[in-house]
Amino acid sequence: MAIRPIIRFPDPLLGIAAETVGRFDEDLRQLAEDLLDTMRAAPGIGITAPHIGVLRRVTVIELDRKAAPRTFINPEIVWRSSETARHSEGSVSMPGISEEVERPASVRVRYQTLTGEPAEEEADGLMAVCLQHEIDQLDGIFWTRRLSRLKRERAEKRFKKS
Repeated sequence: MAIRPIIRFPDPLLGIAAETVGRFDEDLRQLAEDLLDTMRAAPGIGITAPHIGVLRRVTVIELDRKAAPRTFINPEIVWRSSETARHSEGSVSMPGISEEVERPASVRVRYQTLTGEPAEEEADGLMAVCLQHEIDQLDGIFWTRRLSRLKRERAEKRFKKS
């Protein structure tokens, strides 16, 4: 277990799509543990391997420390609700900055477990927001790209000053 350095915005690695994981081994389990430790230290509620410079489709989400953290390997959204919701979002790669983002209120995600088993589940509320946010990052879409140009420029300017 290790806390790894987090890549900061505007590092170009944050705009590159992550590669599909094909090997489900001890290295993958170690990466997931390191992601959890790094996310908790940040602090945050979600993190992807690209946040620490590893371009692999791995994300860890922990909405509540009382519940077990969740690891999603090769996640993809297979359904989105037409209903939307707004939620404040930010990033461990852009600490201290948040803005409201509108996204589908519910999603269905297909992914693999740490052992490679296929899984699928529906999520709503904060878990739906986190899954969409982290899957965007795995696709090379930094969260500020979901903002209007004005809000994005304002957020980036605030971050540069911090």
